Amino acid sequence: MSSSAEQNHEAEHWDVVVIGSGPAGQKAAVQAAKGNKSVCVIEREVGVGGACVHRGTIPSKTLRETALHLGEMRNRLGEHVRIEIPADLQLATLMERMESVVTAHVDYQNRQLTRNGIEQIHGRARFVDRNTVTVEGIRGNLRTLRAETIVIATGSRPRTPPNVPVDHEHIYDSDSILSMAYLPKSLVVLGGGVIASEYATIFASLGVEVTIIDRAPRPLSFLDHEILDRFVSSFEAREGCTFLGSATVKTAEWDGVSEVVTTLENGWEIRSEKVLCALGRIANVDGLNIEAAGLETNARGQIEVDLNCQTSTPGIYAAGDVIGPPSLASASMEQGRRAVRAALDMSLGGDNDLLPSGIFTIPEIAMVGPAESELQKGGRNLLVGRARFSELARGQISGSQDGLLKLVVDGESLQVLGCQIIGEGATELVHLAQVAMINENDVRLFVDNIFNFPTLAEAYRVAALDIVGQVAALETSVT
Repeated sequence: MSSSAEQNHEAEHWDVVVIGSGPAGQKAAVQAAKGNKSVCVIEREVGVGGACVHRGTIPSKTLRETALHLGEMRNRLGEHVRIEIPADLQLATLMERMESVVTAHVDYQNRQLTRNGIEQIHGRARFVDRNTVTVEGIRGNLRTLRAETIVIATGSRPRTPPNVPVDHEHIYDSDSILSMAYLPKSLVVLGGGVIASEYATIFASLGVEVTIIDRAPRPLSFLDHEILDRFVSSFEAREGCTFLGSATVKTAEWDGVSEVVTTLENGWEIRSEKVLCALGRIANVDGLNIEAAGLETNARGQIEVDLNCQTSTPGIYAAGDVIGPPSLASASMEQGRRAVRAALDMSLGGDNDLLPSGIFTIPEIAMVGPAESELQKGGRNLLVGRARFSELARGQISGSQDGLLKLVVDGESLQVLGCQIIGEGATELVHLAQVAMINENDVRLFVDNIFNFPTLAEAYRVAALDIVGQVAALETSVT
């Protein structure tokens, strides 16, 4: 339909229109409704929740739970009881709970939107001007919506380079990987980022021989070096698992018989039953006609925003994957909330610098605040306390001896500045450090208070005692 025809279509008036119902869009809509505004959410998929619910976080974490429990069972039963996954096992049997989990989450989100008076509109959105959006329904019907505030939360989709022909049968992307019919014997993962590393460790824990190939020397290169060392060691300790760094993929091609051949620029060939291309994601802006709203994407294909998620066009905000890193569900939720609060002149509350990050690899990785290397750049006097899960009774019981918790504190005040953790439970444990940092607590808080025994949370006390011991040693050396 032409732009003039769209503009002539009778318009509905809303206070806030949200495009996309993933973590960012949902929280933006609910926040606007809490501000007594009329709100609608436009979603092109059949159900609300976006890729996070239907193809990303929820499905992948369901498979992860299965892989994790199988690994834990092997550890706890010992070497005399063997647990083997049958050859050519249907992947769906390892994800029996997925449909029920997804359905329950979608039902909850639907109820939340309904009880807040938020209308859901199913269709494809397209900007007409900075205040007007048309929505084409599944049967071609058209609705025109006008609002002073529009939030773009359309998420992202996998980036596929031309030399990796994703066919969703032999070569998969991160949206289609869980549609595999059978668990493969071998898998090549292209990429060393969060999604690549999560899937690589999940399949490795299921007994698949996994090779990670990345242009960077190391995967997850933004991690604290000690945490990263443990992650790589843990991955390569699994039989048949390898990380190939500083490697550039030339081609990846199905041989027409039984394998995908991945050829590197140096001439190496790696053969595998399946390939996962996880070389990043790109913002979902195709078809939105953002140019009509005075917007454009940057060199990375994302929409630029300020600290309050305001775009260059007044009244239009963007949140979630569509604006780029950190591309975490938790960060996206906060961005959606913050965008609407800024748009409605509501108090923004505290800043979001202390949002924790969680990576659901096996083992988990989590962090809050700057890493030790970042803090060192300022020339600050630091002390670092470490707790190895092998030192904890719960770590021994649960078979999580490879875990490590690091606390970084100011060398003078002993205020907690950062925390990095690897090991099962890391994404839960990190919140204790987050609260301590928000309250600007002295690390001795973890020494002076009692933790349940046996728990992994005791790691905080062990790490704090490590720091207290260093302080005592320094004081003794001075005297």
